[in-house]
Amino acid sequence: MNGEYLRPVFVISVAAQLADMHPQTLRQYDRIGLVSPSRQSGKQRRYSQRDVSLLRQVQALSKDGVSLEGIKRILDLQDQVAYLQTEVNDLRNELSAVRQGQTRIFAAGTSGGDVVSLARGMRPERREPTVTLFTARRAIGR
Repeated sequence: MNGEYLRPVFVISVAAQLADMHPQTLRQYDRIGLVSPSRQSGKQRRYSQRDVSLLRQVQALSKDGVSLEGIKRILDLQDQVAYLQTEVNDLRNELSAVRQGQTRIFAAGTSGGDVVSLARGMRPERREPTVTLFTARRAIGR
């Protein structure tokens, strides 16, 4: 969304006309927290284009028989979905950048828990196990 869409420019009478609502309805929606416009000095409400779009959506849902509490919940869930979609896209971009820049990997070595750095697609070399034989001495007669 660009800044113009979010910039609070409409006074309540203009926003009400754009949303095809009565200004008192907008005041009520602001009181209950359904659509909360920005405030200018002197506590004058200023609505953005986004606010007007929300008001239109509220009106459509209300005409479909959804209660104001239900509409508030729907708007909250839409905001949450939009936020999570942004997070998923950011994580995908980050993962893609990591995958592109990753040329080396780390793996467990073959002895003693050492960690080795390898080129992607390579395996650590196998080492032949070293066998140490211990002879048992037994003390006789002690």
